[in-house]
Amino acid sequence: MAAALHLDSEIHNFGIPEYMRHGDATNAVFIQSFRFDDGYLHPGDMPGLGVDYDDEDASTFPYQSAYSPVNRLQDGTVHDW
Repeated sequence: MAAALHLDSEIHNFGIPEYMRHGDATNAVFIQSFRFDDGYLHPGDMPGLGVDYDDEDASTFPYQSAYSPVNRLQDGTVHDW
């Protein structure tokens, strides 16, 4: 998101960025400087892309395997889900 925001801000005729807010766990591990202000998304003042990683906080969230759902038809072919 941070890299896309920086790129988008340099394209003079760019429209509206697609953005989905992160959950509390993600925000605890990835400290982000971008912010909403007066209806606009600003990249912030932190160096680089404006995202820092907290390894200590990350260790409090153990890995849990997860799988995306796959929709198959009766004959076993993958179908659009």
